[in-house]
Amino acid sequence: MPQHRAAEVPVLSEEVREALDAGRPVVALESTIIAHGLPRPRNLAVGLELESLVRAEGAVPATVAVLDGVAYAGLDKARLERIASDDDVRKLGHRDLAPALATGAGGATTVSATALLAARAGLRVFATGGLGGVHREWARSLDESADLSLLARTRITVVCAGVKSILDVPATLQRLETLGVGVLGYGTTRFPGFYLSDSGEPVDWTVDRPEEVAEVMAAQDALGGPDSALLVANPVPEAQQLDPELHDRVLTEALTECRERGITGQAVTPFLLGFLVRATGGASLEANLAAVRGNVRLGARIARAWAARP
Repeated sequence: MPQHRAAEVPVLSEEVREALDAGRPVVALESTIIAHGLPRPRNLAVGLELESLVRAEGAVPATVAVLDGVAYAGLDKARLERIASDDDVRKLGHRDLAPALATGAGGATTVSATALLAARAGLRVFATGGLGGVHREWARSLDESADLSLLARTRITVVCAGVKSILDVPATLQRLETLGVGVLGYGTTRFPGFYLSDSGEPVDWTVDRPEEVAEVMAAQDALGGPDSALLVANPVPEAQQLDPELHDRVLTEALTECRERGITGQAVTPFLLGFLVRATGGASLEANLAAVRGNVRLGARIARAWAARP
């Protein structure tokens, strides 16, 4: 069984370590989209593309994953290829990290696991697609993503396209308020809906420049309150969003089939997302990727603005 000292979790790639030591911008990226979110071989191409987008904006990418019981922040190409191609790569939330490290397992990190490891590594900005949240019919299932409670106690800025539209968006926003997680709309007064530019819900605060986000981050630190996250809700461009009428119709069909088949718990989200991909002819996947690309670019710009602060 592998032995790990606390200081070794996560292991930083040479590129990430050098950037942090020099005060250069670094952006954390999750690995679940590579291992479980896309078909092969496109998944590896997208993983490499997202890292390239970070570099093109003047920052260093730190894709997070666990391989052979070792948590990494920053993957070389060989490790990225393993995450993309190994059938035994598990899906790791933050509660799964300790068993994975202790047993020598390999896994791709979800939002909660990526945020935890990135923050532990000293990274301040994390770009992803959409967050998890409160599930529909919560009163019956009590199903809520671990993302929310983890972000309530983790000081990191998460650039996302809102929460997945298959969830209960109003309830998720209420839960974020209760947990004290700040939410900024980036260039919008409306909370985005992952595949959609507008979920139908408002945001309380709007910023328009990366430097404004960095100022909010600095104010968080100055306040000295709980180590909660800051969410930067960045909508997918309207021209690249999933057609709202198609989205609503297919989601209704997906929810109906989910109930009829008795699908519950952790199986709900992958079922609904897979249903949307099939029923929209892949259009939902393209909207997803458009959102992720925009979030990665913005994440790099925010990281640059943060690194440029005196």
